[in-house]
Amino acid sequence: MSYVNNYKPSPERKVADDELYGPDPYDINFAFPLPAQTLDTTTLKLVPFIPSVHAQTYWGHVQDRRQELYRYYSKYFHTLPEFLAWHELYFRRNPYQIYLAIIDKTRPDPAHPSWGGSFAGVVGLINTSAQNLQMETGYILVFPTFQHTHVAKTMVAMCLNYILQLPTASPPGIGFRRAQWCANALNTPSVGLAERMGFKREGTLRNAVVLPEEVAEYGRKGRPGDAFDMQSSRDTAILSLCWDDWENGAREKVQTVIAK
Repeated sequence: MSYVNNYKPSPERKVADDELYGPDPYDINFAFPLPAQTLDTTTLKLVPFIPSVHAQTYWGHVQDRRQELYRYYSKYFHTLPEFLAWHELYFRRNPYQIYLAIIDKTRPDPAHPSWGGSFAGVVGLINTSAQNLQMETGYILVFPTFQHTHVAKTMVAMCLNYILQLPTASPPGIGFRRAQWCANALNTPSVGLAERMGFKREGTLRNAVVLPEEVAEYGRKGRPGDAFDMQSSRDTAILSLCWDDWENGAREKVQTVIAK
């Protein structure tokens, strides 16, 4: 039996300089509703990350602390344009993923009064499967001055409300069955936060992600002779909180966190 193989690699996706900040007016291009009553509480709110609004403040928080703040990331950004190109391709052009800015309403920002608080970090809603009713929170980064405060726990609680609450509930969500959490297995604070919020550890995916060279120390040694032998691999801890957990006590725990 004869056959041919006409495979050709797809050209690398690139973002032109004039596309880094997205279209005007800005189109979040997201397949799901973002109900304000779910994503806005007395202490915190989650809003779409808009590069022209948030990017400079984001980079101001991370540029001198990248080695610390990206150490558990699977990406490493050297410049703001590099970060913006990733955001445009990975988030804005994918209707099943969105990056959200975390606004701490307990700390006014006189330089940005329209924000209703201070820009405290970012969280992504990623790896969404509408067919399987699952969504993951990922690429979370809480800026150093907002760490060890209410910000991280409240943000996670709001994301769980959004993912697991039924659309007919109050506040409404998108009614998915599974909220997923993945983290570098060495990132014990991340895994611990998820577990305190009700996520259950399901296991560890070994050698799951090839890491950038800049954060090689946060993975296991690569295989000599393979395509990325100078880069380490990340073991990924995988956790979930599912609809039956939600209906059997997790929802009440989350609402308690939000109410504080």
